[in-house]
Amino acid sequence: MIALLLFFLGLFGMSQVKGDYDYASAIRLSFKFYEAQRAGQLPDNHIPWRKSSFLKDGSDKGINLVGGYFDAGDYVKFGFPMAYTTTVLAWGMVEYANAYNKAGLAAAGRAQLRWATDYFIKVLPRIFKDEFITRVSCPNAHPSAKKLFGQVGNGKIDHSYWGRPEDWPSNKQRPSYFIDQNSPGSDLAAETAAAMAASSIVFRGNDDNYANTLLRHARELYAFANQNRGLYSKSITDAKEYYPTGSSDKIRDPGRFRSSNYEDELAWAAAWLYRATREASYLKDAENKYVEFGLNDRPSEFSWDDKNAGVQVRAFLSCSRFDAETVLLAVLTGKAKYKTAVKTFCDYMVYGVKRTPKGLVFISEWGVLRHAANVAYVCLVAADKLAINQATYRNFAKQQIGYMLGDTGYSYVIGFGKNYPRRPHHTSSSCPTVQACGGCQCNWSYYSSPSPNPNLLEGALVGGPDDRDRFKDDRQDYIKCEVTLDYNAGFQGALAGLLNARI
Repeated sequence: MIALLLFFLGLFGMSQVKGDYDYASAIRLSFKFYEAQRAGQLPDNHIPWRKSSFLKDGSDKGINLVGGYFDAGDYVKFGFPMAYTTTVLAWGMVEYANAYNKAGLAAAGRAQLRWATDYFIKVLPRIFKDEFITRVSCPNAHPSAKKLFGQVGNGKIDHSYWGRPEDWPSNKQRPSYFIDQNSPGSDLAAETAAAMAASSIVFRGNDDNYANTLLRHARELYAFANQNRGLYSKSITDAKEYYPTGSSDKIRDPGRFRSSNYEDELAWAAAWLYRATREASYLKDAENKYVEFGLNDRPSEFSWDDKNAGVQVRAFLSCSRFDAETVLLAVLTGKAKYKTAVKTFCDYMVYGVKRTPKGLVFISEWGVLRHAANVAYVCLVAADKLAINQATYRNFAKQQIGYMLGDTGYSYVIGFGKNYPRRPHHTSSSCPTVQACGGCQCNWSYYSSPSPNPNLLEGALVGGPDDRDRFKDDRQDYIKCEVTLDYNAGFQGALAGLLNARI
C-alpha cells in the first residue's frame, strides 16, 4: 500500500514538473545559436570556436556583402529564409515586448535582428573598429531601390566542402546573386521589406535613426516588389535548386521556402508596413491583396503551396502565409473575418492534425519541430492578442514547446537540459578548433565520425523525430538532425509568449 501511494505521488510530482521550464534561459540559448550562425567579421568571442570568415563576400560584383547569417549547417547566405527568419523574430519581439524587456532580453534581441538588418541594407555596423573601413562609403545590399542581392554562395559548391568557414579554400568560388527590374523577385523583395518594417518597430524608441533607415528601405523594397512582379527563384536559379519551386523537386526540404507565388509576401509586407507606419494606404493595400489574390478563400485549405491540393497541412513558415498574414491582419484590424479564419486554422491544428503517440503535431517529416513550434506561436498569438480559445490554445502551445524542451525525457534543443542531440548536421560545430586538434584540417572524415560534435551548438532546435517519436542523433541524417535559421524563429517567439504568461 505504501509503495502504491508513493507511486501515485511520484506520478503527481512528474505531472507538476512536466512542461515547467525556464523559458528565458531557452531564449538566451537561441541567441547563442544565431551568434554561431554569423558570417563576416565577428565582433566578440561569445562563441569561442567561431572565427571571422568570408570577408570578401560580394567582391565578385564589386560590392561589400560581408556579414549576415549562414542559412543552416552550411555556409550559403540565402536571402529569402534569412529575411523570413528576421521578420518572425521581430514579430515575437513586437507581440511579447513585455517579456523581452522584463527578462532583460531586449538588448540581445535587437542585436540578433541587427546582424541581419545591417546585412540587408549594409549600413556599416558600429562594432567595426577599423578606421579605414568606417571611412569607406559602403554600398547597400540593395544599392538602389531597383536591385537586391538575394544570395551569396553557390549551393553545389558549398555542399562539396566540409570544413571550418574561416578555412574556405581560395580556389572555391563564392558567387553573389541579385534581382532587379529585368530579373524580378517579388517574394524575396517583399519578405525583406517585411523584415525591415517589423524590425523598425523593435528599434523604435531605442534607436530612432536606425528605425527610420530600416523603414525607408522597407518602403523602397515593397514598391519594387509590387511594381516588378515575378518569382525570385526564376531569377536566382541556384535558390530554386535547393529551395525548389514545385512539389516534384525534392533535392532538399520540399516544403522549406518553396516559393511558387509571391502574393502572400506582398500582402504580408504591406501589413507590416502599416503596423510600422500606421499609414492607412498600406492597410488598404494589404486587405485588397488579401482579396485580389484569393487569400480570403483559404481559411481551411492548409495546403503547403498548392491552392488546389487541400490535402496537406500548410504550416506557418511555408511560403503560403495564410495563417501568418491572417493572424497579423486580425491583430491589426480586429475584423471578424480574419479572427474566424485564424480560429479555423488553430482549431484544425489542435483537433484535426495528425499527432505522434506522445502528442507532437506532425505536419511534415522534414523539420517537424519547426512546424509545430510555428503553429504553436501563431495560436499563442491568437489566444493572447485576439482572445480566441485562450486556455485551449495556450495549453496547446505549452504542450508542443514542452515536447521540444524535454517532456518526453529528451530535449531537442542543444544545450537545454541534460539529454539532447550532440551530433547536429552542422559543419562548423563538427570541426575541432585548430588549437584543440593541434593544427588539423577539418574534412569529410568529421562528417562521418560517430563521435559527438566537438563544439556544442547551443540553442539550436534540430529537425526532430519521426511520426512514432523515434529519433536518432546522427549527423548524416539531415532530415532529423539539421538546424537552420528558420527552425528557431517561431520557436523563439513561442518561448517569449510562454514567458510572458509568467511575468
